[in-house]
Amino acid sequence: MKSVYFDHANSTPVLPEAIAAMHPYLNRHFGNPSSLHRFGDPPRQAIEQARNQVSRLINAAPESIIFTSSATESNNLALKGLAFAHQNRGRHIIVSAIEHISILEQTRTLKRSGFDVTTLKVDQWGRVDPQKLRETIRPDTILVSVMHANYEIGTIQPVEQLAAICRERGVLFHSDGTAAVGRIPVDVTRLEVDAYTFSAQSVYGPKGAAVLYLKPGIRINPLIEGGFQEKGRRAGTENVAAIAGMGRAAEITGEHLSGWRENMNRLSRRLYQELPARVERIIFTGHPIDRLPGVVSMCIEFVEGEALLLSLDDAGIAAASGSACTARTLKASHVLLALGIDHAVAQSSLLLTLGKDNTDEDIDYFLDRLPSIVSRLRSISPLYARYLRGENPYACKTGQNHQHEEN
Repeated sequence: MKSVYFDHANSTPVLPEAIAAMHPYLNRHFGNPSSLHRFGDPPRQAIEQARNQVSRLINAAPESIIFTSSATESNNLALKGLAFAHQNRGRHIIVSAIEHISILEQTRTLKRSGFDVTTLKVDQWGRVDPQKLRETIRPDTILVSVMHANYEIGTIQPVEQLAAICRERGVLFHSDGTAAVGRIPVDVTRLEVDAYTFSAQSVYGPKGAAVLYLKPGIRINPLIEGGFQEKGRRAGTENVAAIAGMGRAAEITGEHLSGWRENMNRLSRRLYQELPARVERIIFTGHPIDRLPGVVSMCIEFVEGEALLLSLDDAGIAAASGSACTARTLKASHVLLALGIDHAVAQSSLLLTLGKDNTDEDIDYFLDRLPSIVSRLRSISPLYARYLRGENPYACKTGQNHQHEEN
């Protein structure tokens, strides 16, 4: 049976070059980078080399890079760290309705700590309206967090415009770029964001390393205290091997991103063009133009999402229905619900995130296997039975299918 991996948003295979970069710090160079003796020198140098490699990928100053253990930790450091560091200026925070749960869950804690949090609605494509953000900012607003691109639907936000609005009003702007880095070029200097998050997995690096970019001069309170690592902004002995692997992976990603992006665009274009002819009642989600390459998101009506994923897995195809942090909750995606999609339709979601190594043969295999899987699952669906009887089991609020163009 052929094996096809379409779940790169949740995890990517680690580049061989990244593994090679990690290896010395798992055996020979075992010293603590904080040590003053010679055993600490190679690990310390590896961290600084990785800092430079990562900074070049996003056009940042090396000193603006803070290493963490995951994008979730980076998001927590950004939101809580900035909120508490600047609470003397105000206690109002704005986040979008489709943020990753590592942002949304924090808002509960921040509310209990006396902050007022506004959740900004998105349009049917999942985009934040810059004018609505402008209208939502108050005199006591200190921080806005809007992701660069969405994990589940691929929609790219007008981050440069949103950040400019915040800058005009003296408000800090953070963006979660975990879904964007490794798929589109990212230049934090051009975006002029104050903080930016992404993980090693974004660039075919190892789990256990991530980054928070923090614009020089911006104050932030540490979440983890007890040491001077990362200039006191993130205490604790560094995961040297993972950081070294992330640095090398970031370097390679920067060198090859253009070609990878072109291949993902071409393959995803095939899926958008050929799927509707193979399976009826598919609703593509996310913005039709301003979207990530290689991210194909859809709802397949009258099919239960979990059963669809398990059936695809039985056929050797790995896919998803949301982010890794919510995939096992068996709830309708908060992202799809925020678009105005009917709850029952949202539970039929399918997310394909292609990677640099996917091929036309992978697309052919998926297109060949999916119709029979959908047909079998629909045959036992009471919603589909009602549809065949001429009834309307639910109202889809997203409108007709739309053509997609890739970045």
